[in-house]
Amino acid sequence: MSAMGTGARRRHDDTPDTTADFERLAALSKGPERDALAERLVGAWLPMAHRLARRYRNRGENLEDLEQVAALGLVKAVDRYDPGRGGAFQAYAIPTIVGELKRYFRDCAWDLHVPRRVQELRNRVRATIQYLAATEGTDRSPTVAQVARAADMAEEDVLTGMEAIDSFRSLSLDAELAGADDGYSLADTLGRPETRYDTVIARESVKPCLNRLPEREQHILYLRFFQDMTQAGIAEELGISQMHVSRLISRSCARIRAQVDSPVERLQSVSASR
Repeated sequence: MSAMGTGARRRHDDTPDTTADFERLAALSKGPERDALAERLVGAWLPMAHRLARRYRNRGENLEDLEQVAALGLVKAVDRYDPGRGGAFQAYAIPTIVGELKRYFRDCAWDLHVPRRVQELRNRVRATIQYLAATEGTDRSPTVAQVARAADMAEEDVLTGMEAIDSFRSLSLDAELAGADDGYSLADTLGRPETRYDTVIARESVKPCLNRLPEREQHILYLRFFQDMTQAGIAEELGISQMHVSRLISRSCARIRAQVDSPVERLQSVSASR
């Protein structure tokens, strides 16, 4: 029989024997000496933490960031481990480090915030798709029904998980669209404000105010702004002074502006346009 034995755990090169150091650490009070010893223990076990981080390197995150997260989990494990309760440090540290990595993916790695349940569905669907691709040996993506059967999930949950896969990373609006060879980007697909809508709104707001003006003032404004006549020309046509024409135009415009700016008038204009 092999020396490993049934159920024996494989020992990695990154699992140093630090039993005596942890017993000494537990006996020390807080202070520089304890901090220095804890730092040495973290350094001794850091290769193991990095090994655990590498398990997650294919999930779209920078490996250096994952190693830092794993190191943070290791620091917590060294600080909280109590050798007096029995059990090896490795058995205590691995769940602590892995838990820190999983929390990082859950809380920090998503560009778009989604509920935890949706994140779990995404991870389950993703793992099932990878499993089906490996076992069936085909480049064709599995259908929703196939994923649902393989993962024992409802098809609705599979669809939710598939949508969440695309939410893990967001694209820049400057990102070039797939297949575009002319620099066509996402920003080029977005609509732009239509300034002529403002003109339509202004025209409809002014109409009822114009209709309430005396007929002479309406005619003067028509000649000035729609026929592009000068004040002198209007004065000559109507047989009045240019100064009087100027006063009538100013007074009429001020009256219309005040009515358009009135909340009651805006409400009436909206009601009349329906």
